[in-house]
Amino acid sequence: MGLRRFILKRVLLTIPILFGVSVVTFGLVHLTPGDPIDVLVSFNPDVGPAQEAQLRERYGYDLPIWEQYIRWIGNVLQGDFGPVITRAGVSVNDVIAARLPETIALGLFGWAFAIIIAIPTGIYAAVRKGELGDHVSRFAALSGISIPNFWLGLMLILFGALVFNIWPVLPPRESLLDPKTLWFLVMPGLTIGTASASTMMRIMRSSMAEEINKEYVTAARAKGLPERTVVLKHVLRNSLISVTTVAAFLTANIVAGSVVVEVVFSWPGLGREFVTAITSREINLILAITLFTGFALVLANLLADIVYAVLDPRIRYD
Repeated sequence: MGLRRFILKRVLLTIPILFGVSVVTFGLVHLTPGDPIDVLVSFNPDVGPAQEAQLRERYGYDLPIWEQYIRWIGNVLQGDFGPVITRAGVSVNDVIAARLPETIALGLFGWAFAIIIAIPTGIYAAVRKGELGDHVSRFAALSGISIPNFWLGLMLILFGALVFNIWPVLPPRESLLDPKTLWFLVMPGLTIGTASASTMMRIMRSSMAEEINKEYVTAARAKGLPERTVVLKHVLRNSLISVTTVAAFLTANIVAGSVVVEVVFSWPGLGREFVTAITSREINLILAITLFTGFALVLANLLADIVYAVLDPRIRYD
């Protein structure tokens, strides 16, 4: 199987996965009690039963759940995620378009920190296996996995913003690419990327330590290749296969962690919007954010499959 055919096959497999995500999410959201109409009525006691019934009929909440899903998925396929009922004149598309860039920026910062920390540290720990640096890195990795990200975020705010006055407490109002905004993203990016960096570092160390003991490494050394070339050109390439596979699954940690981190740092992304949507029972907004999250995870696994096939050409023939 060629690489193009391999990629096409993986892309086609994402369609039923996203469909399943939409069905499960829609069913779970509608099984929970309450909807945005209930929220509107609870905050406005002057709304009578007749007006409530009109609102439900207007937004389709009086229909059977299967009919609601068909109407909703039909609109989604046309690019319409519906209105935000508790916000007059605001659509879900507007909210997603406004908040998605902030969430992507935070996720990229988290991944950047994870990769910058994990790869070099994992290589060093594998090369210095059993030495002091190896033990320190393993202890740091275990600590990074164990520390809750909300606590780490609060500590970074305490010391970075209040004690040392290096970072601002609240996000600046400048544009996303403004240096002040990018500087602010260092703290939440570090918070959201710490656990992923720790996990990838441990995988990197284990994979590197296993590859170093293989026969092709011994043969490369016997040919007189410098140790730097052996490690970075031969061992590292084969070790990245395992790291790439794990990295796709760690995308879920970054996406899930963004909800807590955005609330802690008051970052106006989809995570904080998701919490607000749950509080106000905005079903359309909950479904849209969940679907985008599922799409991000599927896309991450698709990219991991492609990188995996590039690193190991034998994969595409399986």
